[in-house]
Amino acid sequence: MDTVVVIPARYSSSRFPGKPLAKVAGQSLISRVWHLARAVPGVTSIYVATDSEEIAAHVAAFGGDVVMTSSSCKNGSERVWEAAQSLKDPPAIIVNLQGDAALMPPWIIEALINQMKRDRGVRIATPATRLSKSQYDAMLDIKSRGIVSGTTVAFDLNHNALYFSKGVIPFVREWPSSSESPIFQHIGVYAYTYEALRDYVALKQSPLEAVEQLEQLRALENGMPIRVVEVSLQGRTMWSIDNPQDVDRVEQIIKNEGELL
Repeated sequence: MDTVVVIPARYSSSRFPGKPLAKVAGQSLISRVWHLARAVPGVTSIYVATDSEEIAAHVAAFGGDVVMTSSSCKNGSERVWEAAQSLKDPPAIIVNLQGDAALMPPWIIEALINQMKRDRGVRIATPATRLSKSQYDAMLDIKSRGIVSGTTVAFDLNHNALYFSKGVIPFVREWPSSSESPIFQHIGVYAYTYEALRDYVALKQSPLEAVEQLEQLRALENGMPIRVVEVSLQGRTMWSIDNPQDVDRVEQIIKNEGELL
């Protein structure tokens, strides 16, 4: 099954203009993400989808493949779909890897791809990691201070998503006596079949999506199942780069934990 990773990367950003070209521990952000994708087994091709000639030239300089997309794309999903449509042969699996995912462990992407290959009925897959009690307490503290960072997900017995939220779900009346936590934090990377991505981007923004500002709720509200793949971070810390201040945070994580590759 042909599997492509598409990394959407735009130059214009209200919070961090030129973000893909920002240096992170001596390497551009987009180069870091591209190299992480290249380390994933089973990937046929990797493309950076951008509307910026400057980003395109930079990617070409380090040997990456670029697909030029229009500046009218409203979000990364639309940019990934536009790139996928331009490919000569429609891939069976498309991974949408955000261009700010500087610390995305390759084994997480591999787990998504393996899930899609094992179960041909899965149209969309996304990962989540189980939180410990201390991590749960820390997330509650963050949320109590009005910080929206961090998304949780609840899923059914078949691991199909029931709901994603910027709140902490499910509500825990009493912590389970077993050692297993009921709280899963969502990790924002997605694998789609070609047809599922086509169908998804054709949908209009949905009510709950608008309230929570979570694009994946559009799929659930329209009856498109999302398979949640449980993964382990293996002791690594996840952190995306949304603004210039996040660069220092990511560099500190790399200093403390070492490079992923």
